[in-house]
Amino acid sequence: MLKIIVKEGENIERALKRYKRKHRNIKVMQNLKENQYFTKPSVKRRQEIQKAAYIQQLKDAEDI
Repeated sequence: MLKIIVKEGENIERALKRYKRKHRNIKVMQNLKENQYFTKPSVKRRQEIQKAAYIQQLKDAEDI
């Protein structure tokens, strides 16, 4: 569970922004979505390889 301590004199929007950043960084929603159904290890590995190839392709295109 995330706890955000609002400091004295701190704006509530700033505290909310800190909460959202922490929530995004620990990937709570991503883990919930991943665990809704079972994914075979071979499928997970294939997706990781495809993602790595895509990122490498973007980096190669950026270097040109």
